[in-house]
Amino acid sequence: MPQYPNRQFLDFEQPIKELYEQIEQTKKLAEKNPKIDYSNTLLQLEQSIIDKRKEITQNLSPWQRVQLSRHPDRPYTLKYIDKMTTNFLELHGDRNVKDDKAMVGGFAELDGETVMFIGQQKGTNTKTRQLRNFGMANPEGYRKALRLMKLAEKFNKPIVTLIDTPGAFPGLEAEERGQGEAIARNIYEMIRLKVPVICAIIGEGASGGALGIGVGDKMLMMENTWYTVISPESCSSILWRSWDKKEIAAEQLRLTATDMKGFGLVDEIVPEPDGGAHWDYDEAAKILKEHIINALNEFKNIDPQKRIENRIEKYEKMGFWDIMPI
Repeated sequence: MPQYPNRQFLDFEQPIKELYEQIEQTKKLAEKNPKIDYSNTLLQLEQSIIDKRKEITQNLSPWQRVQLSRHPDRPYTLKYIDKMTTNFLELHGDRNVKDDKAMVGGFAELDGETVMFIGQQKGTNTKTRQLRNFGMANPEGYRKALRLMKLAEKFNKPIVTLIDTPGAFPGLEAEERGQGEAIARNIYEMIRLKVPVICAIIGEGASGGALGIGVGDKMLMMENTWYTVISPESCSSILWRSWDKKEIAAEQLRLTATDMKGFGLVDEIVPEPDGGAHWDYDEAAKILKEHIINALNEFKNIDPQKRIENRIEKYEKMGFWDIMPI
């Protein structure tokens, strides 16, 4: 059973925490009483943890899935790249303003093939969260992403984007440097890229921050993630003038992977280890890697012009509408 230091538990994960505490108490008893065999008890407790993780995952509300997508122990973009690829070479800067640490990217080898990986990166502690701006990219982050996409297209290398952001940075300075234009430009250019583009939502997929690197031939969405135009808290504050209705907002926004698949906004749901990706980084990366490789194989032999036409047609079909009689 994978173990990670300083594990944190959400409210609905407390039964798992209690089982871990029982394991620790049993180990202490074993140290005090070396003549007594506690191995069967420990095995039963470890199995109980696995069963409880599975039980919790099967009965999650939309708001609980939002919480899991933000879990402080959840793997982020660089962790997935590290687990899925070899020889990752990070590339920096937008050649205009600066290097945005909230957006990372570079070439890596995926199953023997060179692929351009791009994604938002959150921090793992207070210092790195500030450095990464909590995964909220500035315009230069999206311009860096576009530069790397164009570089991949130049060398005929496929692109994989990993989406995990609470939104593009909403600060005044970001707007002054053209946040909206940068995201719109990325959407415009991504739909016309000649190489295969696979997008995967690995955490939070919020608003234009997600769309800025979220246009491709296939959209994958991990099981315990969300994807919508606004966060539940912000939606609640607009509709009810309070964050207290965030659970209701999460339900009404239909933001889960199952909802998005039903709407046709994502193509595949990527399963996670029981309890969520934060319980087993290796297994989560292995599952995601398989889906990415399958998607790349599906699109790599298509004629570039046909690929672009299919991509445009795919996005034109999205959404629901009615025509009112005159």
